[in-house]
Amino acid sequence: MGSVSDTPVSDALASSLAIPWVEQAPGVYFKPLRLSPAAGTWANLLRVEAAGRVSRHRHLGSVQAWVLSGSWRYLEHDWVARPGDYVFEGAGDVHTLVVEAGEPMETLFVIDGPYEYVNDAGEVTGVESAASKLASYRAHCEAAGIPLAPIVY
Repeated sequence: MGSVSDTPVSDALASSLAIPWVEQAPGVYFKPLRLSPAAGTWANLLRVEAAGRVSRHRHLGSVQAWVLSGSWRYLEHDWVARPGDYVFEGAGDVHTLVVEAGEPMETLFVIDGPYEYVNDAGEVTGVESAASKLASYRAHCEAAGIPLAPIVY
């Protein structure tokens, strides 16, 4: 794993095995594969280790997801995403990701633009973005004494 500065990388290979999992919430982790604060986009693996949920949120850009293991669903939709399934979400979609008890879930997400956590009244309670993901990843690496992978674009 090489170190990286805030200078954008134009072409890089980063081993996902060398990139640490970063705790996002108890039992919920992300592994950043590409972070582009300038463009507002990112790609990461999401792992939910046990039954749980990612709070209700609204995407301001589109999202693509590919399920690698386990399964998940949205409270607001009537389908379940399983290994090999591809999910596309358009801008403005509001949903709550749920993982039922059983096998841990891992999914690759490619996200265009930030998303807003919203309460039942639709009020914004928080925002996640490429910049906030980079800040979380950077803090994790600094605390663990490991260099950042070449994933910042």
